[in-house]
Amino acid sequence: MKIMVCYDGSGASRSALRVALKHAKAFEAKVYLVASMERGTEDEHTAIKELEAELNNAKDKMESDGVACETHLLVRGMTPDEDLVSYAKEQGIDEIAIGIRKRSKVGKLIFGSTAQYLILNAPCPVITVR
Repeated sequence: MKIMVCYDGSGASRSALRVALKHAKAFEAKVYLVASMERGTEDEHTAIKELEAELNNAKDKMESDGVACETHLLVRGMTPDEDLVSYAKEQGIDEIAIGIRKRSKVGKLIFGSTAQYLILNAPCPVITVR
């Protein structure tokens, strides 16, 4: 089994990581920690380094708990929601875990929602965690 965790180091994504850890242990699954950025220009260099560090810290945590884990920072020119769905299809992911945070209806309307896009378009079940 392959479990993908949409991870950015936020509190919500750390909650999703905890759930994925439980599922990975129960189903002897491999975890894929995945983050997506639309661009990787020189201006985002610091953000990329920080995100890589967050992914590596989370990977260390998973491996110390006995779970096989890979990290992937996607910078492929797609929006994060499209990129994550595309990656899940490419890798044959069986389950996606994503952290969510409460937003107003207007906030969802104006900014959209990566979690909502994943729920509607992912090729597998999506677990949302608050």
